[in-house]
Amino acid sequence: MLPAGQPKFRRRPEARPAEILAAALQVFAARGFQGTRLDEVARRAGVSKGALYLYFETKADLFRAVVTDAISPNIERVKAMASAEVPFEQAARMGLGMMARTVAGDRRVSGVVKLVIAESRNHPELATIWHETVVEPGVTLISGLIAAAQARGEVRPGDPRLFAFGLMGPMVLSMVWRETFEPVGAGPIDVAALADQHLDTVLKGMRP
Repeated sequence: MLPAGQPKFRRRPEARPAEILAAALQVFAARGFQGTRLDEVARRAGVSKGALYLYFETKADLFRAVVTDAISPNIERVKAMASAEVPFEQAARMGLGMMARTVAGDRRVSGVVKLVIAESRNHPELATIWHETVVEPGVTLISGLIAAAQARGEVRPGDPRLFAFGLMGPMVLSMVWRETFEPVGAGPIDVAALADQHLDTVLKGMRP
């Protein structure tokens, strides 16, 4: 039994970083980087601002952790598919479908993309974090899958990195569309349907 005067429930310390990251993702997506205040993040996470600083020294450190937590699991899932050595077209459909579900199912992710595009001129560290955490690992992984498929004769000759950009381009466009044009009245994009149609088209062009 807890001593008198102590709360009945104590949150485990190991749970706090996850709660802080979840709250920070919401605030970054809604307020942008410049507009995000760490005291608001702490309040939403149910911790003190001092406790937040125990885990993240700066707002940029917090942003890096948010990006890693929100995006990196998808990259790891694609890596797992790659290690299973499935045919390239199957891996591409699974990977892009997963990306489409992430974009379609979580508006906070597209909000963070908008944040990076809008604010990286004044805060270049945001572009650096996004590039190091998301863009380069993702492009490198997909390029490697394509190069391996070329070696097996599944994909025609061509620059694997450019093929990778071609595969991912519509997903980036859909996030920009959602965050920039839908708020002023443009019709929404069916991201899953876009991914399916794009794959039907581009995979035909990549075959030998």
